[in-house]
Amino acid sequence: MKKEALLYEKSEDGSVRCYLCNHHCRIAKKKFGFCGVRHNSEGILYTHAYGKVIASHIDPIEKKPLYHFLPGSFSLSIATIGCNFHCGFCQNWEISQSSFRDSKDLGGQDFSPEEIVRQALKNQCKSISYTYTEPTVFFEYALDTARLAKSKGLYNNFVTNGYMTKEALQMIRPYLDAANIDLKFFKDASYRNICKGSLEPVLDSIRMMHELGIWVEVTTLIVPQENDSEEELSDIAKFIAGVDKNIPWHVSRFQPHYKFIDHPATPEVTLKRAHDIGNKCGLNYIYAGNVYGWGNDTHCHSCKKLLIKREGFSILENNIKAGKCPFCNAVLPGLFN
Repeated sequence: MKKEALLYEKSEDGSVRCYLCNHHCRIAKKKFGFCGVRHNSEGILYTHAYGKVIASHIDPIEKKPLYHFLPGSFSLSIATIGCNFHCGFCQNWEISQSSFRDSKDLGGQDFSPEEIVRQALKNQCKSISYTYTEPTVFFEYALDTARLAKSKGLYNNFVTNGYMTKEALQMIRPYLDAANIDLKFFKDASYRNICKGSLEPVLDSIRMMHELGIWVEVTTLIVPQENDSEEELSDIAKFIAGVDKNIPWHVSRFQPHYKFIDHPATPEVTLKRAHDIGNKCGLNYIYAGNVYGWGNDTHCHSCKKLLIKREGFSILENNIKAGKCPFCNAVLPGLFN
């Protein structure tokens, strides 16, 4: 569905300037922005992503991954096509790298925000996740859906690269409860060369979401030869700890994919080293992704007792009571039932 976009300015020459993400695209008439979703038609910026769902699933919230946000619950996950990054190791590249620039009919189903919310309630989901691609590029759709979901008692979360503007964050803040933000590198050159973005706006989003009271978890996909040095992992962990040592850090295993098929999979020893680095840098919660048998359990940051035992995306044991550790009464950071 074609819908006029939010967060843009018109120019006298018919071009527009988009302020949805930190590319700040200047888009000439009849042209698309970097995302391939937002289109300048006769001096008006439109989004082609509104209501056009390319993926929809009911997922455990742990799959996002969000470990301190309604653990053990299910979330209705939705996405449209498009992304404002072009990461060479994207796991969902078939849909994230699709563009309305190439075709106006790229599949997907038409779902109104009302239908999305009805489906979430019908399937006893506690939240809606805007995920798989980049929710920033279907912002208008996410905003309308999140607003309606909130009015019906549902929670909302973004799984995002964190490249949205401060204006976008402030607009969706009343309806956004949590976000998992990818912090892919701690080198601006890597962001520019591999993702076609930049580092500082992502750091700003992490800081700002935390300041706004949105629950934040951070994921770093550890790619051999790209971001697996002790220096870079330490810089990432120190940054997160500097914002809040209670922000969970998910260090995730890379598998060869898309344009990075020549890179090896991440050795588990690298994930264990990242886990140790996070501990040394003062983080209270570090989790390992895409591995099994370790790194997924939640322990109390105060007494170190086991609180949540996980196997894959399933919870085998949950000892948290009213958001507190039953052994020492410490309050657990996050949102728990």
